[in-house]
Amino acid sequence: MLKIRLQGTTNDIKWFRKILERDKRINVLQVSEPYANKGTNKYVRVYAEIEKDRK
Repeated sequence: MLKIRLQGTTNDIKWFRKILERDKRINVLQVSEPYANKGTNKYVRVYAEIEKDRK
């Protein structure tokens, strides 16, 4: 399992999350709610847990 921190705009994170979920080689186990970054209102961070597909 991998734990990944994604950081960017809300739209960029949504875009990348869709890419992860469509990839048949990856199982997205969990994605956290967005957290605000200190010092900026433009960027947020999200934590994702993924694993390789076992097929």
